[in-house]
Amino acid sequence: MKKAATIAPKSRSGAKEEKRGYSPSRLIDGRIAELGDWRGETLARVRALIKQADSDVVEEWKWRGVPVWEHGGIICTGETYKAAVKLTFAKGASLDDPAGLFNSSLEGNTRRAIDIHEGDRIDAKAFKALIRAAVTLNTSKVRR
Repeated sequence: MKKAATIAPKSRSGAKEEKRGYSPSRLIDGRIAELGDWRGETLARVRALIKQADSDVVEEWKWRGVPVWEHGGIICTGETYKAAVKLTFAKGASLDDPAGLFNSSLEGNTRRAIDIHEGDRIDAKAFKALIRAAVTLNTSKVRR
């Protein structure tokens, strides 16, 4: 009998894996393991901080394999590139950022991003405050 895999198989799309019953959390686990370098470690670290900041966060896997964290709407995405892990906050332009974490996508009217490069340190306290602010913004919308 063949032993079941503990993480999702490598894939760029994610759609086939979701149809096979892999949860978004397992797919994110798989992405972290697949990267196997500082980017995987960074993605795992920010994922842990997001969960610490909001215990009700929901993990999703969208757009051909992008980790997404939601609570009342999208909080942020976690894209990985060769030189950076990019955390894009869906409504970042509406968030106060007193610590100056946003360092990318600053010109838009809606999104803001944090590009984390190899060797960068994450200000955990400021990052968690930003996550909580995004959740507050998402959940404070008047529902029609």
